[in-house]
Amino acid sequence: MNLFADEAARLRAFPVAGERIFLAHAGVTVLPRCAADAMCAHVEASCAHHQEFGDVLRDVARTRAVCASVIGADAGEIALLGPTSLGLSLFANGLDWDPGDELVCYGDDYPSNVYPWTALASKGVVIRMIQPDVPGRITPDLVAATLTPRTKLVALASCHFLTGWRIDVDAIGRLLHERGILFSVDAIQSVGAGPFDVAHVDFLSADAHKWMLGPLAIGIVYVARRNFDLCRPTLLGSWNVRSPDFVAQSEIVFEETARRYEPGVLNITGMYGMKASLEMLSATGLETVRSAILKARDHLQGRLREAGFAFLSPDVEDPMRSGILTCRHPGRTSAELFAKLEEQGIVASLRSMRDGSQWLRFSPHFYNTLDEMDRVAGVLARAVA
Repeated sequence: MNLFADEAARLRAFPVAGERIFLAHAGVTVLPRCAADAMCAHVEASCAHHQEFGDVLRDVARTRAVCASVIGADAGEIALLGPTSLGLSLFANGLDWDPGDELVCYGDDYPSNVYPWTALASKGVVIRMIQPDVPGRITPDLVAATLTPRTKLVALASCHFLTGWRIDVDAIGRLLHERGILFSVDAIQSVGAGPFDVAHVDFLSADAHKWMLGPLAIGIVYVARRNFDLCRPTLLGSWNVRSPDFVAQSEIVFEETARRYEPGVLNITGMYGMKASLEMLSATGLETVRSAILKARDHLQGRLREAGFAFLSPDVEDPMRSGILTCRHPGRTSAELFAKLEEQGIVASLRSMRDGSQWLRFSPHFYNTLDEMDRVAGVLARAVA
């Protein structure tokens, strides 16, 4: 599938495709041309103006609106903060916890979505770990079985970073809200890879540097307006505490919107890159983006299965699969195969499980083509022959 007018248009939009096959969007993405141009334009403009001239402040507001639109939120519920761990830490530390309160999370999530929550044990919070039979495969029934009358919050990733299993965010959110339990989502492996809806989510954090095709250290932090009073801002500064004419006040009064979680100046250069990438993805259509990602991923899985690879990820028919495809071959080490891919200009990820086993992780985006998937499969088939 090629959503561009021709190959030349694809290469203009994604220059990396002229140099190598990039299949590591679940790691740190390369930037599309539109993001790089937007960031460079702001840097150049900052040579003639200070870095927060009038147009910049208006673009901050526009960026909040763009971010809100891709997750079904209101712009006033968006803070422009990254990395993901910053938002998750703001949630964990901003809530009031009583000894004996219980929190549910998954110990084999990405560490950014583990440590902010397990650290709450020092406050007397009881940490209950979900234990799926298949790594990353977390169902609503499994969540329900872990809850108790003392559960205050459930913190999960929308998609497992290694295996690529997605959770049913809407179903789990409904289940929790029916019981008065808060729901925090690490959505870095989902936002930008397809439609996303926070209708039944209380807190969300997602940096731009994966599927949003944006730069590092800028992202979306969402706090549902109904939770502003529940989640206390724990980082304070001149931006989120009202300080008329930059005069510090005797009383701390927070901004009325999610700006209350932004203590100081923003990563404006990164913001421009994120805004440009999200506008490109939105113009393409997030349903179209998801379809193209899955088409490439499924095609690669079929070709690698023919070559004898085994998979940690869901099969092609599973509705909870994502753009992440993780596999290994019984006849060659994953490190060997990873080196072969690098030699051929193919960028993937080499990841390890808790048991020490190593796996190849592929994560194509909407601009990757089936021809590229065939070339990757060909390299690996020859390597294991």
